Amino acid sequence: MRRLLLLAVTACFLLGVLVMSNPNLAQTPAAPPKLLRHVVLFKFKADATPEQIRTVERAFAALPSKIPQMRDFEWGTNNSPEDHAQGYTHCFLVTFHSEEDRAAYLPHPEHQKFVQLLLPILDAVHVVDYWATR
Repeated sequence: MRRLLLLAVTACFLLGVLVMSNPNLAQTPAAPPKLLRHVVLFKFKADATPEQIRTVERAFAALPSKIPQMRDFEWGTNNSPEDHAQGYTHCFLVTFHSEEDRAAYLPHPEHQKFVQLLLPILDAVHVVDYWATR
């Protein structure tokens, strides 16, 4: 019995030494960061020219360099074969780390300047925000 107890104590000691010598073993895996996704869909007016639309695309794509709360940004045009787009042609995805970041982005002067550029050619917009889960 004494020998078994000594063996168990020794094993615990050696395990402790191993964990302390390799900090990666002592850490529990970190939870992935929560990401707040801001999905924006645009439907442009029928008389919007390709150049006006390109100007909007470039202006939206320039916002991450002007608004630090935007943690990630991507966009593209619809190519779904399902025919459910209802005239929405452009999808923009903005990522924030917090609701506070989003709250700073929405009234940000650069965002508001972009909105003023967009409004004359915008027919409709659809916005969905969600916390990404994995």
